[in-house]
Amino acid sequence: MFLVADIGNSNIVIAIHDGEQWKYQYRYDTKQIQPKIFYETGIRDLLLEWEIPAGKIENAAISSVVPDVTDLIHEAFISNIRFEPLILSPKVFKKLDMKIPKIYEIGSDIVANAFVAKNQIKQNSIIVDFGTALTFTIVKKDSGIEGVTIAPGLKTIISTLSGNTAQLPEIEVKVPVSAIGTSTSSAIRAGVFYGFVGLVKEILSRIQKELDGPYLIVATGGLSTVIEELKSEFDQIDKELTLEGIRQISLSVQ
Repeated sequence: MFLVADIGNSNIVIAIHDGEQWKYQYRYDTKQIQPKIFYETGIRDLLLEWEIPAGKIENAAISSVVPDVTDLIHEAFISNIRFEPLILSPKVFKKLDMKIPKIYEIGSDIVANAFVAKNQIKQNSIIVDFGTALTFTIVKKDSGIEGVTIAPGLKTIISTLSGNTAQLPEIEVKVPVSAIGTSTSSAIRAGVFYGFVGLVKEILSRIQKELDGPYLIVATGGLSTVIEELKSEFDQIDKELTLEGIRQISLSVQ
């Protein structure tokens, strides 16, 4: 059994791989940071619920873009599995047979996505990750990361608009029924949603114009399967791509 934590700006994903597939997953809200005991007991309860004795966990790894949470999850893992999990870091990245620009700046989730593209997909790829940030990672199959484009994610756009405008309400992330709003909420939802669709298509179009030859376009992240208008833009959709990258990196450096 392989235990993984993927700590992003919006969610902490705790997941178990049973050697063949990602069998269990659970999400915490990253922004509501809790005391260490919360994560220790939470992970213990998850293992009990999933009927996985801690002794069956043979490997563990953590990817984090939120330093304040990394130590909490790290200590919670050790408390439960009684061994050190691997934390993805520049020290680990230097061991990978893959080009990684700005190794001390790049997010571990981006590296994990690229590692899968290079070593499993084995095609020149553009990985589109729908998280708190919307990232486009250009990966060459023979070398590694060629570059990255970063834009605000859909939830970030909505929360920024609502949070910085006094009379605008908090908007739920869901598909609008029309491009023309008939209330403040529906007007914001239509503008943000279809603006975001246009953002993704335009960035992909411009990236592809600068690349030589075809690139496989792979979507991942929580919203990768939600936006119907974008599905035709992708050759593959894999919501577990980042988790798999974390697992594969850990196994490759052991």
